[in-house]
Amino acid sequence: RFQIQRGKTDPTSYKSLGDCFKTIFQREGLLGFYKGILPPVLAETPKRAVKFFTFEQYKKLLGYVSLPPGLAFAVAGLGSGLTEAVVVNPFEVVKVTLQTNQNAFKEQPSSFVQAQQIIKTGGLGFQGLNKGLTATLGRHGVFNMVYFGFYFNVKNVLPVNKDPNLEFLRKFGIGLVSGTIASIINIPFDVAKSRIQGPQPVPGEIKYRTCFKTMATVYKEEGFLALYKGLLPKIMRLGPG
Repeated sequence: RFQIQRGKTDPTSYKSLGDCFKTIFQREGLLGFYKGILPPVLAETPKRAVKFFTFEQYKKLLGYVSLPPGLAFAVAGLGSGLTEAVVVNPFEVVKVTLQTNQNAFKEQPSSFVQAQQIIKTGGLGFQGLNKGLTATLGRHGVFNMVYFGFYFNVKNVLPVNKDPNLEFLRKFGIGLVSGTIASIINIPFDVAKSRIQGPQPVPGEIKYRTCFKTMATVYKEEGFLALYKGLLPKIMRLGPG
């Protein structure tokens, strides 16, 4: 919701995270917080499987190249993120379409009906179910590159704790920091993805078309910080995750 706002004059603008929660609850009810939950639920298992399986495969392939371990982890993470993005992008298109619909939960179509509508109007390509693919590639590629590169390098430097509770906290802490840093670095791609996949400012006209052009438009019209919209809820979601 934050990422599709186009400044303070936008009628969808929220003053703060608390105001966003309050407004959604008042306008759309409790179930408004769960809009678009089915696509990520359906995508989560294949997404995680692809992420970690391909990371290990890319890491093995990079074993044939004389790269420093730290760089190898980052490159393998980049490869896994790009592969993962291809799998999850159609689910993201449906999810964003549902979440940016400000009608009450019971008034909006189901995930499957929404997917059918997207395919009917835009097909399976870059105007339909794979809209915003380049931005999704950037989002997942950068996130996994930073996450895996940071996590495994720091994890190998910090000594292992014999106490299982402290060892859990060590790994949790490294994961939390890794996810937070990766979220801060990749969020401009996330904003671009939301603008491309979400509702356009003028119905029938496509303003946000490609990843980097969208970033440039947001920067030019709304300033540098607009590329970091929604950072707090993103960190709250992906840091612990």
